[in-house]
Amino acid sequence: MTAVPHVLRPSRSGLLDPVDRASEVVFGLLMAMTFVGTVAVLEEGREGTRALLFAALGCNIAWGIADAVMYLVALATEQRRFRTLLRRLHEADGATGRRIVAEGLLPGLADALDAGDLETLRLRLIAAPQPAGVPRLAREDYRAALGVFLLVVLATFPVALPYVFVADVATALRISQAIAIATLFAAGAALARWSGGSALRAGCAVAALGAVLVVVIVLLGG
Repeated sequence: MTAVPHVLRPSRSGLLDPVDRASEVVFGLLMAMTFVGTVAVLEEGREGTRALLFAALGCNIAWGIADAVMYLVALATEQRRFRTLLRRLHEADGATGRRIVAEGLLPGLADALDAGDLETLRLRLIAAPQPAGVPRLAREDYRAALGVFLLVVLATFPVALPYVFVADVATALRISQAIAIATLFAAGAALARWSGGSALRAGCAVAALGAVLVVVIVLLGG
């Protein structure tokens, strides 16, 4: 494939960035918590508990597949969009071309560049040949989609396993909730480290937000 200057490449590179990873873990965790959080009111014994846990796992497998497929759809859509931008750029005049370049930049980045900077980028992009053939997803993209699936599914286990190993349901529920809060905190802290924020503040914020979302999902019948 012909190399295209990075400025108008799709933002995803086939690898999950920290935001993707944290988001998928939190999503899978919230889905699992809405299932296992109801175990405390069960009166069906251990068999009922196991059935619910299998239901939680099945739900997360289904959502993991859906999320992975939509990840690939988003990648393919981005590829088509940026190819369209490149084609328009080759056909446009100078002023229109600079506007197209500005559209393809990250939000806020275009504001930091003047007309000369945009013109330099436009000329570099025009000098590069347009990608030939039909856009195709790379092997790395499918690996990333598999990562999305695994993150959603694996997020089920930390909150579900206490019900397998702890006989008392109330105690298992407290352990599960503690693990969930700790995992949410870790996800928020990871996002803060990547973005340069406060790990403590972000961890607490994500943990609190996750708790609120679980309550809302349960109240809405999720």
